[in-house]
Amino acid sequence: MSHKPKILSPEGTPLPDRTVGELVAERPGRSRVFQSFKIDFCCQGGKTLRQACDGKGVPLDRVIEQLEAGAADGAPEAANPAGLAPAALADYIEQKHHGFLRGELPRLFAMSQRVARVHGGHTPSLVEVFDTFSGLQQELESHIMKEEQILFPAIRSIASGHPAPMPLDGPITCMIHEHDDAGAALAKLRELTNGFTPPPEACNTYRALFAGLADLEADLHTHIHLENAVLFPAARAFFESREVPA
Repeated sequence: MSHKPKILSPEGTPLPDRTVGELVAERPGRSRVFQSFKIDFCCQGGKTLRQACDGKGVPLDRVIEQLEAGAADGAPEAANPAGLAPAALADYIEQKHHGFLRGELPRLFAMSQRVARVHGGHTPSLVEVFDTFSGLQQELESHIMKEEQILFPAIRSIASGHPAPMPLDGPITCMIHEHDDAGAALAKLRELTNGFTPPPEACNTYRALFAGLADLEADLHTHIHLENAVLFPAARAFFESREVPA
């Protein structure tokens, strides 16, 4: 079976009518274009390019022009994890993205707590940043535990040709819902921090916190995209067909 990224639209579908998620799965560098227009390619990756542009009020032709320019620039793409077989992709996500979260969440919690305590009296939004981040941290820690203990082992079992230990639709639907919650929390953090831009007088911890939150947003967007647009559709297909990857 092919390990190429799963493309959901029929062959020959015009670019505006393909989904944002599949476009990034096919060529990850396209994510830079979508980020520049503030188009969500992870939690909202099921929208077509036309729908995403209409929702953001950006000209479709401008986005297409930049997507096509990126495809024509001749720059080599980095290795695309969306091309991995499902079990290998689960391993990749666990090692790279879950590993990132395990290292960053405690560090960002400590900094957000300190910044809220020291500066929250005159900048109340920093207390909201701490509260929002604390909730996000708890959700993400629970989320990755459920993936590593329940969903990913089931995906590996099916991919190895063993009987499915459980139906996958329920756990996957739950994970996607939690992805939506994480996306909403990230959007709120971006709003509260003025796009993760510290004021000129900010101390080093303040600046490091905002930089860390920006990195967290970028990593989570890629993480969620790989699961929603690539891993979960492949896992559902294996469960329904009981196909075994070559």
